[in-house]
Amino acid sequence: MPSTLPSPPEIAPLASELRVVVGQLIRRLRAEQHRFSMSQGAVLGRLDRDGPQSVSDLAAAEKVRPQSMAQTVADLESAGMVERRPDPDDRRRSLVLFTAKGLEILHADRRQREGWLAGMLAELSEDDLRALARAVELMGELADAPGAAAPPAAR
Repeated sequence: MPSTLPSPPEIAPLASELRVVVGQLIRRLRAEQHRFSMSQGAVLGRLDRDGPQSVSDLAAAEKVRPQSMAQTVADLESAGMVERRPDPDDRRRSLVLFTAKGLEILHADRRQREGWLAGMLAELSEDDLRALARAVELMGELADAPGAAAPPAAR
């Protein structure tokens, strides 16, 4: 049975196109008056999806150095978006969690940014929406895959 996978010469252009298109989409979404930096938005989104986490866990999940994550969390903390509390399972650690204000601001920001994207998606056919849903799953798997994207200090 012949393989349906692209051969290596076809994969490189696909990877390049994917990188360019994802970059364009990110820039378009960022233009929707995002209130947070990329790193802050990533942390807030992760806390919203996964709940309270330590700075170390956040750094590992986002593939950044713990020192960089500590600065991002400190910035969010001084803005009143998050707070740190002792981990009930290990008092030596602290967990980062939303404040009520932080969660409210995140959800308002998300509604504003997703309005444009939802409007664009509403114009797609059902087949295109199914294909896009599958592509989102695959891109999520790519984003979570282990690999060379980890910063040098984390390797």
